[in-house]
Amino acid sequence: MIPGERIRALNALPARSGGYVLYWMQSSQRTVGNLALEYAIRKANQFKLPVLACFCFDPLYPESNLRHYTFMAEGLVSAGRALETMRIPLAVFWGAPGESIPGAANDAAMVVTDRGYLALHRTWRKDLSGMLDCPLVMVEDNAVVPVEAASGKEEWSAGTIRKKIHRQLMRFLEPVERTTVQYPLPSPEHGGIPYNEADSLIARVKEKSPGPSPLYRGGEDEALLRLERFIAGDLSRYSAGQNDPANPVTSGLSPYIHFGQVSPAYIAQRVLESRQPGADPFLEQLIIRRELSLNFVHFNPHYDRYEGLPAWAKLTLAEHADDPREYVYTEAEFEGARTHDPFWNAAQQELLVTGKMHGYIRMYWGKKILEWTESPEQAYAIAVALNNRYELDGRDPNGYAGIAWCFGKHDRAWGERPVFGKVRYMNAAGLKRKFWMERYVERVAALEEEHGRGVSQ
Repeated sequence: MIPGERIRALNALPARSGGYVLYWMQSSQRTVGNLALEYAIRKANQFKLPVLACFCFDPLYPESNLRHYTFMAEGLVSAGRALETMRIPLAVFWGAPGESIPGAANDAAMVVTDRGYLALHRTWRKDLSGMLDCPLVMVEDNAVVPVEAASGKEEWSAGTIRKKIHRQLMRFLEPVERTTVQYPLPSPEHGGIPYNEADSLIARVKEKSPGPSPLYRGGEDEALLRLERFIAGDLSRYSAGQNDPANPVTSGLSPYIHFGQVSPAYIAQRVLESRQPGADPFLEQLIIRRELSLNFVHFNPHYDRYEGLPAWAKLTLAEHADDPREYVYTEAEFEGARTHDPFWNAAQQELLVTGKMHGYIRMYWGKKILEWTESPEQAYAIAVALNNRYELDGRDPNGYAGIAWCFGKHDRAWGERPVFGKVRYMNAAGLKRKFWMERYVERVAALEEEHGRGVSQ
């Protein structure tokens, strides 16, 4: 049974007679653990109708480029293949949802969609709820515990949301049995682009830099393969090695979670089943920390801007805004990894080459942008811009919350010091005490030598 807290009607229209149930796939580009798809299938079987799935390939999605679109297109081909085995055609439409979904829903009994959390996703759904002549139902399947079920307010920290999530976690982790399509669509005609041509759309993307990641290929099948390899291998070492950038022990799943190519609940189920010793710290990151970020972007309208920081952080940073900086860099110098710090440069080079940065070093990366920029407001804008442009999992609640944490969000006040005020400080000496950082620099240099930077110079 799909928990009722996951299901929300976005308009008050009754189901009508139609030729199919339309599943508007957007933030859940997968078939395994896709509760929105499951709900659409159940409704279609109830109405004795087929299911048609569609996806809107928006070429104007903010801050997107060839790296993001390539990964997404690979994922659509993978999802289309899986849907085809379920007897559900996937149509891909070029353009924003408001341009395509009303037409795709012309003969739909109802439209079912999944849930993205950013402001643009909310706008899409709100606009479409008033444009359609049939019900629009949202099923939340990209959070383990639905956002509003977890908390009704913006949470202060992981400590304040953890108990609220744990109280109801296992209920939302109950597996939902998959339903077979009983009434396949007799004709594949749908007016969109066939899923197996989705990768051809990337040729039409205007922003060509950065290029595709050489290490991460999109798709549900790739995500599930990475998950099983992680469970069989590095998960047992995760507790001891999760923070070490020199010897990374990570799942590599964050790009796939961002694009909805793997279900967080399914990951949690498989990790729990494994009974590996690293399960608890991994689930802390996957569930508690990630859902704290979902809470942040849902309840804070300024989640992507400096204004979204807590009052104490803005006050202490303002009090130290005029402190002298030992180094000051421009956005272009940061972007090109041209600072005096070999560890910071390696972090940025890793991002440029691969589209992903190690999580612990990502915190250091953000802290140093704050330290080496003329103002905290400018530093925040630079960090967001670089993260969103180069990270495969950029433009994401985790990314926004992670940058905000570097500036004091979801943290407490520490001892006061220049530039940072009472915001937590990190330095290169701390990295060297904990990790073999020269190995990290060498590893990134080898990646750059093998693959290049993937960006136009």
